[in-house]
Amino acid sequence: MAEDDALVLVAQQGAVRTLTLNRPKALNSFTAAMHEALAAALADAQADRAVRCVVLTGAGRGFCAGQDLADPAVAPVSPGAKPVDVGNVIERFYKPLALRIRAFPVPVIAAVNGVAAGAGASIALGCDLVIAARSASFIQAFSKIGLVPDAGGTWLLPRLVGRANALALAMTGDKLPADEAQRMGLIWKCVDDAAFADEVATTAARLAAMPTAALAATRAAIDTAMGMSYADALSNESRLQSELSAAHDYIEGVAAFMAKRPANFTDR
Repeated sequence: MAEDDALVLVAQQGAVRTLTLNRPKALNSFTAAMHEALAAALADAQADRAVRCVVLTGAGRGFCAGQDLADPAVAPVSPGAKPVDVGNVIERFYKPLALRIRAFPVPVIAAVNGVAAGAGASIALGCDLVIAARSASFIQAFSKIGLVPDAGGTWLLPRLVGRANALALAMTGDKLPADEAQRMGLIWKCVDDAAFADEVATTAARLAAMPTAALAATRAAIDTAMGMSYADALSNESRLQSELSAAHDYIEGVAAFMAKRPANFTDR
């Protein structure tokens, strides 16, 4: 298979690994084969200690339109036949993908270059930072086909925008422009299309130069704290600080601060 025909394109710039979903004619909608390609690309990035930040984006005019409904794994069958079980696809592909991103050893940026719909929106929102082009949009498309938000959507939406907004987005399935998504707190940043690529590259390079082990621990601490009491969250912070303060990056960070020089962080 030629590089341009790969379902996930892989590029490296410094310590930043960019993974591009590559089914542009189908708005990068997921098939079983693309799930497998993305899983392999993420495994390679996870194993490569030279990778200190991952950017997930889409080819062409879309980020990801969610599940390809023509995929035999989810395509409805004729009346009277055994019904398709979409839940099996969630368990096989989307749940492992969402959990892998949530526990990745380095920061993961979703660079939303176009429409992010259905599971494509959920996967984007599950990344650490979401940067969207102003022309991009987010659509909770599930209600339009008689399903509920998946790929983590039911967990993410109310935590990001509150119950009222989560229900409205999920029930109506209305398209949400990127600037409104930022205003609502659904995503971190919306930037003009002309500045989008530079903003993503600058942010990714900045994160790659930071103490990535501490950034991954910060993600885990914040996610875990949402289900904890205040006292338990404080105890968890104490445990993490004990671990991190014994590592290279803390020692290097303090030394660099005292010497007023740039730090060279290497932990991962």
